[in-house]
Amino acid sequence: MQIDSRGTSRTRQVAAAVVGNALEWYDFIVYGFFAGIIARLFFPADSAYASLLMSLATFGVGFFMRPVGGVLIGLYADRKGRKAALQLIIVLMTLSIALITCAPTYKSIGPAAPLLILVARLLQGFATGGEYASSTAFLVETAPPRKRGLYGSWQMIGQCLAVFGGAGMGALITQSLPAAAVDSWGWRVPFAIGLLIGPVGLWIRRHMEETEAFRDASQQAGQVPVSLAQALRDNGRAVLVTIGMTIIGTAAFYVMLVNMPTFAHKEFGLPLDKVFAVQMFAVGLMTLMVPVSAAVSDRIGRKPVLIGSMLALLLMIYPTFSWFAAAPSVSRLLAMQLGICAIIGAIYGPLPTATAEQFVTRTRSTGLALAYNLAVMLFGGFAPFIVTWLTRATGSPVAPAGYVVFASVIGLFAVLLMHEGAPAVLERRRGAQVLSA
Repeated sequence: MQIDSRGTSRTRQVAAAVVGNALEWYDFIVYGFFAGIIARLFFPADSAYASLLMSLATFGVGFFMRPVGGVLIGLYADRKGRKAALQLIIVLMTLSIALITCAPTYKSIGPAAPLLILVARLLQGFATGGEYASSTAFLVETAPPRKRGLYGSWQMIGQCLAVFGGAGMGALITQSLPAAAVDSWGWRVPFAIGLLIGPVGLWIRRHMEETEAFRDASQQAGQVPVSLAQALRDNGRAVLVTIGMTIIGTAAFYVMLVNMPTFAHKEFGLPLDKVFAVQMFAVGLMTLMVPVSAAVSDRIGRKPVLIGSMLALLLMIYPTFSWFAAAPSVSRLLAMQLGICAIIGAIYGPLPTATAEQFVTRTRSTGLALAYNLAVMLFGGFAPFIVTWLTRATGSPVAPAGYVVFASVIGLFAVLLMHEGAPAVLERRRGAQVLSA
């Protein structure tokens, strides 16, 4: 009975992290998918290209708040607990979704309309900045010792579910409504659904339990509050390595998943509803690959799995993208996305746990949040803007692949320098709780 009770408790813990995490990313994905429509309604300009760039820039501006939110919420999580931080995050995200859902267009209120969208993106960036570190720390600290890779992978499964749900909603809206209705009010429907899910996620997170590892580490550390300086002192090398490992994941995510529907539609003229359908199949396969590669990493180690999958992405992305661009079609897009997303899924499986294991328990949320959000801000937030500009500047439709190649090289170098498993020596030196392997 004790085993059953413990298993049920862990299932609830995972569900609390995954449901909230999926909601956090759902809104980000939906905004990226409907960027073209939002551009016309809230960012009118002399050309459709300039309007789209302004919309994508606003998408990226929210990422400036991610390191700020990541550090502040990370410090809060390391002081007050993972549960308190995760509840705060979902409240902030729900407020952001409400702003976007209800915002009047530029035609209705003029310059105040893009300002409302900007405020929503900043608030969303602040909240999402703390989500990855807090939920990853929560999942890894909740996991049984020999299943940390599998439990940590639920972080990415939540993100995959968000992409899948966003793509599904995009396909449903664009297929079931005429174009005029989508532009008028249909684009708001996916945001409204996310707004309805918010209270459910908050209720689930209110009933989650604090991790035993955090409670033990807090008791041993006494009443001394965690600071950013302490997090950097404890985890300086880990921050740099985690930034490198995060770059490849975030560049691939925003280029191949978030931006691809708009890119394939605008640059190659493929029907938007068909592009959304392709994205759903690709993300479905990626989601299946995440727990498989994570479970393998629990057996043979994080490093072999990460090196193999990153090498595959480095070698495959450019020729595959060139093959698609040579004769753009829905079938070629499907083949490319299935192959690349399967590789991305293999990277995502062990990645959350590998990054969390670089940090000691007492300052894990703060250190991980700082590293993760700096990488995402620099290489993910403006990725759609950069690849759109690069494509126009170079005249090459293969420009996005070059961006992912660059990120893959950095990621591989970082993985070669990472610690395999939790830094137990440093944990003992700091007197913190050891997450035994």
